This record gives sequence, C-alpha cells and structure tokens, in this order.
Amino acid sequence: MAQITAALVKELREKTGAGMMDCKKALGECDGDVEASVDWLRTKGLAAAAKKAGRVAAEGLVGVAVDGAKGALVEINAETDFVARNETFQEFVKTAAKLALEADGNIDTLKAMAYPGEQRTVEEQLTHMIATIGENMSIRRIANISVGTGVLAPYIHNALADGIGKIGVIVALESTGDAAQLSTLGKQLAMHVAAAKPQAVSREELDPEAAERERAVLTEQAKESGRPAEIIEKMVDGRMRKFFEEVCLVDQTFVIDGESKVSDAVAAAAKEAGGDIVVKGFNMFVLGEGIEKEEEDFAAEVAAVAGS
Repeated sequence: MAQITAALVKELREKTGAGMMDCKKALGECDGDVEASVDWLRTKGLAAAAKKAGRVAAEGLVGVAVDGAKGALVEINAETDFVARNETFQEFVKTAAKLALEADGNIDTLKAMAYPGEQRTVEEQLTHMIATIGENMSIRRIANISVGTGVLAPYIHNALADGIGKIGVIVALESTGDAAQLSTLGKQLAMHVAAAKPQAVSREELDPEAAERERAVLTEQAKESGRPAEIIEKMVDGRMRKFFEEVCLVDQTFVIDGESKVSDAVAAAAKEAGGDIVVKGFNMFVLGEGIEKEEEDFAAEVAAVAGS
C-alpha cells in the first residue's frame, strides 16, 4: 500500500477544498492515487466546497458565548437565510462561539482548533459542511471581551435559538456592586447598543480621526453661513456635541426609558447596586454588515433560461 504523505494530503486538499481527514481517507481508499482520490471525494460529495468558495456569503448567524469573565462573538456567513435555519449550521455557530472564548480574537487560532466530536479542525469542519449542505460559508470575524471585577452581559437580537441570531452584543461592566443588579443593567445596555449602535463608549474612546473628520465637515458647512469666525466656532462646538450624543454610548439617550442619558442611567443603577459602575466596553456584530451582496436579476435569469 502506498505511503500517504503530508505532501499528498496537501495536494489533494488544494485540488478539492475537502478537509484534511477526508483527503487522508480518500488517499487511503485509492492507494495514494491523487486523481482517483479526487473522484472518490466527488462521489462522496466532499470535493464540492472549492467550487462554492467564490460565491457571496452574506447571510448566516452571529453567535455569542460568555463564560464567567470571558466573552466571545463570532459571525459565520452562508449564502442564504435558509441555511441559518439548518440545525447543523446552528450547532456549528454555537460551538465556534464557545471555542472562540480561548482564541484571543484571532480568527486563525479559532480555525486551527480541534472541533469537538470530530477528527477535524474548525476550518475542516466548515469545509465539510460546505460540501454536505451545498452552500459557500465562511468564518468572517471573531471578537473577545473580558472584565476583571464585574459582569459580562450578552444579548442576541432576532434570536433563532439560544446564543445565535442576527445581531450579537456583549457589554462589560466593571463594578463590585450586586451581581444581579449589574446583570439587569448589562442586559438593558446590550439591548440599547443593538438598537442605537454607538461607535464607542465615550468621547475619549472614540476614534480621533472620526471626530476630526466630522469637525472638518461641520466647519465647512458653518462657513457657508458667512458668519464671523467666533460664531462659526460656537456653531461647530454645538453640532459636535450633537454628534457625540449620536455616536458615544454614555452620551446617548437610553432607549429603555427614552429620556435619560445612558451615563445617568448607569449612575442611578450604581446606587441600587451598592458600588460604582464603569462601562468598560462592548462588542457588537451585525450580520452581513459591510458585505456587498450580489443583486440578482430574476427576470434576466428567466429570460436566459428560456432562450437557451
């Protein structure tokens, strides 16, 4: 029997996009013949993944996992919303989120982890699912968040099941106050983040370039009024305050009551919890955010088929 070398497995993986263990098995079944192994994988439906890799995957699910002081978010994309309702895909997203707790925000680390219950890595398990489900999929991004003393509060909007949905948020609250009170506030803040989509916790943490760009635009707009420089400066300062109220979490109006500023709501909660509360940070993933989806022209597709 031919020796199945790492080089042969690598060659077969590059040709088919199938998982390492599947390639190794195929080579064993075909006595090391790469071309025969390609055909073997094709008959098993395992060589299809490579052909699907170029298709746009903008649907899928966001997964959230929290374990004590550690939290993780993952976004795993597929081509259609139909796959998001597939139990196998849902279980993969949940598992990936739990594994991501130890990935330190590194997507390559997550991909290389052993997938529980299978002789495959996370990446190889994804390739296996691509072949069996029949759609392109990708692990798009992961993020980690932690807190020293306090709580992490997760929230899933439009949840399809526990820990998975279309929008995922984790809020980190640092405090020595009552844990139950902190958890209640944390969930409310996470819901607020999902609705209001702040860019940063505070003005100090906002990207300086974003603030500078906004000020430059507002200054040019104010100059068009033809007013004196000192008036223009006051106009810009006023509009910048409004800008901060729109993009900074603690300056936003709390969506839970529609009246208080988030900073005031946190201060009020601190009194009830019996300790100061600091919003240390938050992570939010919105499914498909920033992905350019292909526009399908159904009429043209039908016409093309009819004319063929």
